[in-house]
Amino acid sequence: MAQSTDVDKFLKQRSGRYYYYRRVPTRLRPFYPSEFIRIALGTSSLEVARARRDELVDADESYWGKLRLSLDLERMGEPMDMEHARKRYEVAKARALAAGFRFRAMDELAAPGMIDEVVSRLQAIERRAPSNGALNEEDVAAMLGAVEEPKVSVSEAMEIYQTKIAPPLLVKKSPQQRRRWKATKDLSLKYFVDVIGDLAMVDITREHGQKYYDFWNSEVSPADPAAKPKQPKTADRHFGDIRRLYTDYFKYVGDETRLNPFRNLTFKDRRNRGTRKYPPFPDKWVREKILVPGWYERLTDEMFLAPLMIIETGCRPGEIINLRPEDIVLDAKIPHLVIPDREDREVKTETSVRRIPLVGISLEAAKRAPNGFPKYHDKTNAFSAAANAAYRRLGLFPTDRHVIYSFRHSFEDRMKEGHVDYELRMLLMGHKNDRPEYGTGGSLEYQRKELLKIAHRVPKNFFRAFDAARAA
Repeated sequence: MAQSTDVDKFLKQRSGRYYYYRRVPTRLRPFYPSEFIRIALGTSSLEVARARRDELVDADESYWGKLRLSLDLERMGEPMDMEHARKRYEVAKARALAAGFRFRAMDELAAPGMIDEVVSRLQAIERRAPSNGALNEEDVAAMLGAVEEPKVSVSEAMEIYQTKIAPPLLVKKSPQQRRRWKATKDLSLKYFVDVIGDLAMVDITREHGQKYYDFWNSEVSPADPAAKPKQPKTADRHFGDIRRLYTDYFKYVGDETRLNPFRNLTFKDRRNRGTRKYPPFPDKWVREKILVPGWYERLTDEMFLAPLMIIETGCRPGEIINLRPEDIVLDAKIPHLVIPDREDREVKTETSVRRIPLVGISLEAAKRAPNGFPKYHDKTNAFSAAANAAYRRLGLFPTDRHVIYSFRHSFEDRMKEGHVDYELRMLLMGHKNDRPEYGTGGSLEYQRKELLKIAHRVPKNFFRAFDAARAA
């Protein structure tokens, strides 16, 4: 606890209430907008005021010690702690604004056309001086641009982006979605720092942007034939994260007109949209390998039922395992799934919000999982990994490239081959439809009728062993 010979030091009383009142040390005034600290202690009790005063004294002494260390390091040529440098700069901007001027850096004021501006600022400094004529050093530094704007590194900018700029974008993301979002941004930062360095944001040039673009070009199209190329989608994601960071950071600090050194550099046009990452299941394989009884006896309910619910709905695995009981509507005239716009989980796109009729094997599986799959809620990756491993162990994938997600591609292909209307296909898949929107995609009854045309037949005894095991 801070000690003082004056037990009431830094205390002032006004109208019966106590205040903490303390002069800021001269060396530390660049970090404060005023020469004095004045804080209401919220009490008329001298004993309580002393206790609260002591806590504030300890806090100030600790903070001032850090500020003095920052100043000492700066004097020795080391960069000042970013938080302290930013505060000093913001205080200088506020001082200049209070005097009626916008803060301008010293080199900007040194331009030939700024003579009148400099004279006006000098006159304002003299007017603000006390009667003894002593100039206020903090006012001089603020109005003549002698406080250097702190240079924020890419990694520091990413921290600001994640903690101060992006949070409104994360409101609807689930905890897992937020973790994945952060992991992607952190990886994008690592790529950039490893290739270009942790540069100050203001020092990044077009040459750096081109060099980083060339790096990703070499990753997508490696010179070594033995090297495994990165996907253009991967390159575009990580390169785009840095481009977006640059734009959003400088908007945040009020420098919206700064040219982005990564502008107009993209890998989007190089994506091969004509090929799929995962191939579809052949219909014959599904009928002869999946829709036959017996193979599922050693699987958990989740591993057995969730993939079956994808077969006739085309849902993404994450959509199925995150269904809530109210999203599985079995007592309606047309049983269906609801992929809703939720407050606690972000959907992939706006068009992902939809209703899907339940037919065939997916309807039967849903009847056996009316509460969804709470074990894997918000654990999409864990479910996909476990389901893929189970199917691979049982020999249920036609090739090494097939995964559970392949059921979604099979559903899409069957709709095409069954001549299901294009707009209805887009609606059921949750894809964006570039055509003008004139309707809602038809009633659930109409949608169900179309899906029944392409649904696989369900063997009568398919669930016999599963139901018997549950009843036992």
